[in-house]
Amino acid sequence: MGLEDYRSLLLDMPQERTLAGVLNLIVQRLAARSQAALARIWLLNPADICSVCPLKEECPGEEACLHLVASAGKPQNSPGEDWSRLDGEFSRFPVGVRKVGTIAATGQPIEVLDIEADDAWIARPDWARQERIRGFLGQPLVCRGEMLGVLALFTRARPAPAEVQWLRMVADHAAMSIVNARAFEEINRLHRQLELESDFLRQEIVEIGAMGEFVGQSAALQNVIRQIDMVAPTDANVLVLGESGTGKELVAREIHKRSERRERPMIKVNCASIPRDLFESEFFGHVKGAFTGALKDRGGRFEAADGGTLFLDEVGEIPLELQGKLLRALQEGQFERVGEERTRQVSVRVIAATNRNLKEEVAAGNFRSDLYYRLNVFPIEVAPLRERKEDLQPLCSLFLRRAARRFGRSLPGLTQADLLQLQNYDWPGNVRELQNIIERAVIVSKGNRLRLDLEDSPGELQQAKTFEVSQEPGKILSETEIRHLERQNIETALKQCSGRIYGPQGAARLLGLPPTTLNARIKKMGIKKDRN
Repeated sequence: MGLEDYRSLLLDMPQERTLAGVLNLIVQRLAARSQAALARIWLLNPADICSVCPLKEECPGEEACLHLVASAGKPQNSPGEDWSRLDGEFSRFPVGVRKVGTIAATGQPIEVLDIEADDAWIARPDWARQERIRGFLGQPLVCRGEMLGVLALFTRARPAPAEVQWLRMVADHAAMSIVNARAFEEINRLHRQLELESDFLRQEIVEIGAMGEFVGQSAALQNVIRQIDMVAPTDANVLVLGESGTGKELVAREIHKRSERRERPMIKVNCASIPRDLFESEFFGHVKGAFTGALKDRGGRFEAADGGTLFLDEVGEIPLELQGKLLRALQEGQFERVGEERTRQVSVRVIAATNRNLKEEVAAGNFRSDLYYRLNVFPIEVAPLRERKEDLQPLCSLFLRRAARRFGRSLPGLTQADLLQLQNYDWPGNVRELQNIIERAVIVSKGNRLRLDLEDSPGELQQAKTFEVSQEPGKILSETEIRHLERQNIETALKQCSGRIYGPQGAARLLGLPPTTLNARIKKMGIKKDRN
C-alpha cells in the first residue's frame, strides 16, 4: 500500500455511514497491500462468551473485553483457511491479556518490526513462520480520550517507519469514523423506531379516529359508530334520533366527515328557530323585493349545501303546511327562490335530527308520512347518558381539561366519590348537562377539590315522593304513632339508600334533613343502619 492508498483510505472512511462499512473498508484496504498478511479490528464490548472463551483462564474479570469485529487477509500457506471469519481462538481478548489486550489496557501501540528477532508477542510462532509473518503493528483506537478498541496489521515484510506513522493516522481517523458511524446508526435506529412508532400511532389514530370526536367505550356508543361507518360512504338520508343533549349534531358531523362530500360544507339549519313566514326564504333563498325587507338577492341553505350535507336539526318542529315544500326539494333536488320563477338544481345529502317520536307525530297527523319515510332511510338512535354511564369518566376528564384551559384554572382532580356521585345522577340533560355542570364546578372549585352541584333529577324526585306520609283526611295521630311513623320512615329511607346518609343518594337528602340531624335521630331512636 503506497502513500496515495493511505490518503485514499483516510478520505474514504468519513464517507461510510455504517459501522460495518467503516470496519470492513479499513481491514480490506490494509490487507490489500502487497506485503500485508492480515488486518484485524477488535472493539470494546460487554463480555458475552466467558464460559467458553479460550482465554478465560487469563481473564482478570468477566466485564468488557475486545470483540473481533472485522478481519481480512491473504493466506499463502494455509489452504482452506478463511481469514475473514470473526470466530475462533482470538475472537475475544480480555483487556490486559496478550498484545491486543495490552494495547487496550495501556493505550500505547505495540510495534514488532522483526518477529524473528522478537517473538515474545506472537501467540502462534508456528503460524507466523508458516505464513512468513515478519512484522506486527498494533494501534489503539482512541477518540476524545475514550478507548474504543485495537487495530492490528500483520505484514510479510519489515514495516518501514513511514508506514508506522501512516498507520497511526489511519487509527486516529478510524476511531473518529467509528464514533461517527455509531452516531449515524443510532440516528437511523431512532428514525426507524420513530417511523415504526408513527405507524402504530397512525393505526391508533385510525382506531381512535374511528370514533372521531366521540368519547367513551360503551356498547351503545360503539353501536352508533358502527352505524356511522356503514352509512357515511353512501348518499343515503339519515335520521338521527335521541333526547336533547345526547350529541345528535356530533353524529351528523361525523357522517359528513367520513362521506365523499367531506370536501364540501355541512350546513346546519335549526328548524325550530326559523319563523314560519321566513321558512321558504331560509331554505331556498329569495330575490330582491320578494317581500318587505328583501333588500337584495340571497341564497338559501340548500344552495349553500350544494355538493355537501344539509343538517336539519329538530326537523320535527317544521310546521305541517311547510313540510310539502321541503319534501319536493328532497325528492327532486330542485327549488325556486322566493319571488323567482327560475328552477335551481342542487345535489344535497340530508341528515335530520329530532328528539320527537316522528312515528307518533305521523299517526297524530302532525308530520307528513311521505316526508318521514324520505328522511328515515337510515335511522341512528343515540342512547341517553343515563344508559351509558361507563362513558362518564372519559367525558368528565375531557370537559375538565377544556374548562380548566378555558377559564385559566388549575385542573381539579376527579375522585372516585365524585364519579360515584355523577353515576348516581339521572342526567335528564344528557351530555350537554354534564358539560355545563363540569364547567360550573371548575369555576366554583378551589384548589384541586372539585365541587359538584347536581340538581334533583326526576328519578330522585319520584323516589322522594314514595316517602310522603299518606293519611286519611281528618285523622289525628297520637304522639306514639307519630314517633313510630317517623322511625319507620327513617328505616325505610336508610334501607332504600343502602345505609348511606350523606350525598345526593343519601337518606338525609331523601328525607330533606341535614345529615347531622338525621344522625342524631338515628342515634336517639337506636336505629341500625342496615345496608342490606
